[in-house]
Amino acid sequence: MSSIFRTIKNCAVILIATIILIAAASPSSADTGSVRIRITNVGFIVGFGGGSGTLTFHGRHYRLNISGVSAGTIGVAGADLVGTATNLRTAADIAGTYSALTAGLAVAGGVKAVTLQNANGVVLTLRGRQVGFQASLSVSGLTISLQ
Repeated sequence: MSSIFRTIKNCAVILIATIILIAAASPSSADTGSVRIRITNVGFIVGFGGGSGTLTFHGRHYRLNISGVSAGTIGVAGADLVGTATNLRTAADIAGTYSALTAGLAVAGGVKAVTLQNANGVVLTLRGRQVGFQASLSVSGLTISLQ
């Protein structure tokens, strides 16, 4: 009787060890890519912006089209932003509308940083320099599509 319990116990230990090893060896279902975006924004109360960019994901480069609208913007500015796109399963996951609550002021070369998320769960963390003058306190919408 005790040998049956010992056998069951040993089988359970082997099963648990196997499950742990398989789980540890499985790759994550989401990955990270690098992003470079150039945006120009013009506005008086309501701002309109657009630009282009590149997603580098699994060694491939994907061209991006950027468009967006913001409220509470005054000025003209351009920004070159670089950063990461996390929670990507495929390159197509980057497409969508991103939103974030931002507050910023840039005069002739201010530093800009922003974190945005879309409905696919992709999180963009971007930073870079802004050129021109723009003051804003706004909820911004940014739409990214693959070209």
